[in-house]
Amino acid sequence: MNRKQFLKTIGGGSLALALTPSLALAENLAPDLAATDRKLTILHTNDQHSRIEPFDGSYTKNPNQGGFARRASLVQKIRSEEKNVLLLDSGDTFQGTPYFNFFGGEVEFRLMSMMGYDASTMGNHDFDNGLKGFKDVLPHAKFPFLCSNYDFSNTILDGHTEPYRIFKKNGIKVGVFGVGIELAGLVGAKNYGETIYLDPIEVAQQYSTMLRNEKKCDLVICLSHIGYDYKNDPGKVSDKILAAKTDGIDVILGGHTHTFLPEPQSILNRAGKNVLVNQVGWAGLMLGKIDFYFDKNNNVKNISWHNQVIDDTIVV
Repeated sequence: MNRKQFLKTIGGGSLALALTPSLALAENLAPDLAATDRKLTILHTNDQHSRIEPFDGSYTKNPNQGGFARRASLVQKIRSEEKNVLLLDSGDTFQGTPYFNFFGGEVEFRLMSMMGYDASTMGNHDFDNGLKGFKDVLPHAKFPFLCSNYDFSNTILDGHTEPYRIFKKNGIKVGVFGVGIELAGLVGAKNYGETIYLDPIEVAQQYSTMLRNEKKCDLVICLSHIGYDYKNDPGKVSDKILAAKTDGIDVILGGHTHTFLPEPQSILNRAGKNVLVNQVGWAGLMLGKIDFYFDKNNNVKNISWHNQVIDDTIVV
């Protein structure tokens, strides 16, 4: 679909035409485990920044890469092959192209809903139209926003986000919560109003303990928009620090720093256990994919992964 056709589809209010899948790609799966029904596939994105269309072929860094329609095709193909899939996002859906300037996030949320996103957290740019701007387009998001360390009690977003959500996939319980970066100094004060920022490490420990011990989740995932690493400011809270200073989290799916990780990184938590941390850059240039294989007692037996580049080899 060319740019003119895509714009016409959106303008006509029928986004389904832009998301018809028709591709065949090989997946990076563990061959001896591919047939098991105790498998959970996690797909994830971050920092989409309103990049609805692919980058042009003349773009220096990422020519012909990205695009919501291509991602939708890939996601639907994976869902056709896998029984248990979760599609998650780590924030900064907004800001970056005229789609956001003209439609305020409605296009992004409608497309994500049609792709079947299961949950997202909020990034700092998701406050760019203020709390009212976010709330106005929120009805177009048919998935929850998980915000554990933003207290919206005294704002118009009170009751419109959730601290966590539990998903059940073929007997496997997956607990997901979200943490965001401190807004003061990064976002204009009028845009976040009386939102109270809570320490992400303390909050992450609170919810991971609750999800693991009280809710008996088999897998605990943190959707993070605090950044992967800050080499010039080693004391600043990041995904690496969050992983090291907590326990009970299995996976941190990150955002904010636009970090392209070739594969998930393994970091020891404070209990000496491994935490997987992954981030797939920005602008929808990649789709993260992590496969968990469980034994009959719902213990993780094996893990495989593949960060898939979204480019013009994906036919829409």
